[in-house]
Amino acid sequence: MKGAVYVALAATIGNFLQGWDNATIAGSILYIKKELDLSTSAEGLVVAMSLIGATAITFCSGAVADIVGRRPLLVLSAALYFVGSLVMLWSPNVYILLLARLLDGFAIGLAVTLVPVYISETAPPEIRGTLNTLPQFTGSGGMFLSYCLLFGMSLMPSPSWRVMLGVLAIPSVFYLLLAFFYLPESPRWLVSKGRMSEARKVLQRLRGTEDVSGELGLLVEGLGVGGETTIEEYFIEPAVDDHDLGTDNEKIKIFASSEKHSWIAKPATGQSALGITSRHGSMVSQGLVDPLVTLFGSVHEKVPENGSMISSFFPKFGSTISTADAHAHAHRDESDEESQFREGDDYPADPEGVEYDDNLHAPLISRQTSEEKDMLAPISHGSVFNMGRRGSIVQGETVSSTDIGGGWQLAWTLEEKEDEDGKKTTGYRRMYLHPDGGPASVRGSVVSLSGGDGDNFMASALVSSSVLYPKELLDQHPVGPAMIHPLETSNQSTWKALLEPGVKRALIVGVGIQLLQQFAGINGVLYYTPQILEEAGVEVLLSDLGISSTSASFLISALTTFLMLPCIAVAMRLMDISGRRSLLLTTIPVLIASLVILVIGCTVSMSSVLHAVISTICVIVYFCTFVMAYGPIPNILCSEIFPTRVRGICIAICALVFWTCDIIVTYSLPVMLTSIGLAGIFAIYAAVCVVSWVFVYLKVPETKGMPLEVITEFFAFGSKQMEKAE
Repeated sequence: MKGAVYVALAATIGNFLQGWDNATIAGSILYIKKELDLSTSAEGLVVAMSLIGATAITFCSGAVADIVGRRPLLVLSAALYFVGSLVMLWSPNVYILLLARLLDGFAIGLAVTLVPVYISETAPPEIRGTLNTLPQFTGSGGMFLSYCLLFGMSLMPSPSWRVMLGVLAIPSVFYLLLAFFYLPESPRWLVSKGRMSEARKVLQRLRGTEDVSGELGLLVEGLGVGGETTIEEYFIEPAVDDHDLGTDNEKIKIFASSEKHSWIAKPATGQSALGITSRHGSMVSQGLVDPLVTLFGSVHEKVPENGSMISSFFPKFGSTISTADAHAHAHRDESDEESQFREGDDYPADPEGVEYDDNLHAPLISRQTSEEKDMLAPISHGSVFNMGRRGSIVQGETVSSTDIGGGWQLAWTLEEKEDEDGKKTTGYRRMYLHPDGGPASVRGSVVSLSGGDGDNFMASALVSSSVLYPKELLDQHPVGPAMIHPLETSNQSTWKALLEPGVKRALIVGVGIQLLQQFAGINGVLYYTPQILEEAGVEVLLSDLGISSTSASFLISALTTFLMLPCIAVAMRLMDISGRRSLLLTTIPVLIASLVILVIGCTVSMSSVLHAVISTICVIVYFCTFVMAYGPIPNILCSEIFPTRVRGICIAICALVFWTCDIIVTYSLPVMLTSIGLAGIFAIYAAVCVVSWVFVYLKVPETKGMPLEVITEFFAFGSKQMEKAE
C-alpha cells in the first residue's frame, strides 16, 4: 500500500499550495491595501478573486475530469499555480494583481475539487479516510510556513507584498514535476473507459502486488449501480463436499481462494443487523433521523476487530476476477497487451478441472495458474473474464469471492430464471458480503463466531445484477450468451443518472455539508485572522518583544497553524477508527463553545490583556478543532458517496456550492466587521454550527472502511426502498 500513500502525498502538494496562498494573502493584504490605497470593497475583491477563479473553473472541472481523467487536470492545476505566482511577483498594479489572483484561483479550484476524488479512487478502503485527511495536514503545513515567512518579512524595514505572494512559484515547480512525471491516472477512471490493462498496471503499482484482479473486478462492478438490489442474509458454514450441496435446494456454495476451504451458504432471514435494518430502518423513518443513516450504521455494529473472523474464512487478496472485453480494443491504447478472443478465433485449451454449464457452449471460468496468468475465455459480443481457482459453474452456485476491504467480500452467483413463456435465461448476480459480528442463530442453534476452522458465521449480502451478466441466450450462436460491456452502463446520460434516487440523496448530503461548513465561518476567520487578532489587542501579549501589532498577529497566526498539525495528525488516526460521522458530532460542539466565548469576550467589559488572551485561545481552539473534522470530512464524504460514472460532475456541483458560499463569506466579512462587529459575526457562525450538528446527526451516514462501490450501492438501495415506502 506504500504506492497509494506516496501518490496521495504527491497529490496533496496542491493543497499545500492552497494553504500557503490563503495565509499569504491574509498577511500581505495589509501591505497591499496600504500601497495601492484600496477601499474596503476593493480589498475584499483582491482576497476573493482567487475564490471567484475557483468557482469559475468548478463549472467545467467535473465534466472535464470525467472525460479526460483526473491526472491531466492535476497537471494543469500545478501549471496554473506556477504561472499565477510569477504574475503576482510582477504585478505593477491592482488589475494585474487581480488577474494573477484569478489564475491562482483556477489552480486552487482544480486542486481542492479533484485531489479528494483522486485519493479516494486510488486508496484502499481501510486507509482512505487517513489519506484523505492529508490535504488538510499539508494545507495547514503550507499556512504555517507561509506565516513564518510573513513574520520574518514583517520585521524588515520595507516588506514587499509582491515577494510574499511570488515565493509560491518555488514549491509550484516541484508540484508540476511530480504531477507530470509521477502521478498515475485514477484506476477507476481507466476502468470506466475500458482501459483495463492500464488500470491493472496502476493498481499493481499502488498496491505493491502483482495480483490485483479482484479489485479490478470490483471497479468494473462499480460501473453498474442502482439496479434491483436486495439485502439477503446467509448462514455460512464449511462445506463437507466441494461439489455436493446435499438435498437442500436453498443452499449455495461459496469458494474461497484456498484449495483447502469451501463454504456453504444458506438463507437465514432475520438474523443479521444489516438485514433487520434493511427491512425496518430503511423503509420506516426512525423519528427525524434519515433511514439511510440507520442503514449505514448497522454495518458498523459489532463488526469483528480487524476483520479477523472474515479473514479466516476468506483470505485477503485471495481469489481473483479479471475483466476484459472483446470490443474494448477500440477504447484502449495500442500498448494494451491483454489477450482477447473474438468470434472465429481458436479457443484456448480447456484447463483441467473446469466445469461447464449445460446451457453454455464456451467456458466462462478457467483456473488461473502461475503459468496461465491471463487466460481469458471467449464470449461473443462482450466481456471475457477469469475467476480464480476452484471456480466452477453450476446452477445456484457462488463461483468466487474476493476481499474488497473493510471486511467486505465480492462474490458472484449464477442464476437461471424462467419467464412466462417458459424460456430460461441465465444471468450473473454480484454479492457484496459482510459478516455480522453478533451472535446468530438459525433454527434455534447458536453459532460460534470465533473464526477458527469448523466455525460458522452470519453474513449479510448486498445482491444486485452484475455488470458482467448474460444479456440473453442466443441459441443460434455457437459461442454462448452475449455479455454486457462495462462501458454500456457508463454511457447513459449523465443528467439522467443525476436523477437517480441514490445520486439525489447523496447530493443532498454533499451539498448540505459543504454549504454549512462554509457558513460556519472558517475561511472568513482564516483570511482575516491577523486583522481579527490585531483588533482584539493581541499586541499587548507580545509588547515585551518590541514588535509591531502586525508582526505580533503574524506570529500568533503561525503558532496557531503550528498547533493545528498535531490535531490533524490525531484526526488522521481517528478518521478510519472512530469514523467521519462520529468525529463531526464530537467536534462541532467544541466549535460552538469557542465561538460563544468569543462573543462573550467581545461584549463583556474586561481588561485588554484578558480580552486578548480569551480571543487568542478561542481562535486557536476553533482552528484546531475545525481541522480535525469539519475541515477535511466534507470533501472526504463528497469523494466517497457518488457513483464512478458521475463522480466528477457531482463533485463539481458540491464544489460549486463550496466556492460560492466561500465568496459570500469572504467578501462580506469586511463589511460585517464594520457593521455588526466581531461579536455579531461570531454569533452568526455559532448559530450555523448548531444547524450543522443537527444536519450531521439527521442526514450524514458513516462511511468508514467501506469500498466506494458498496457505499454507492447502499445509497441506491436505501433511496429506492424509501421511495417505495412513501
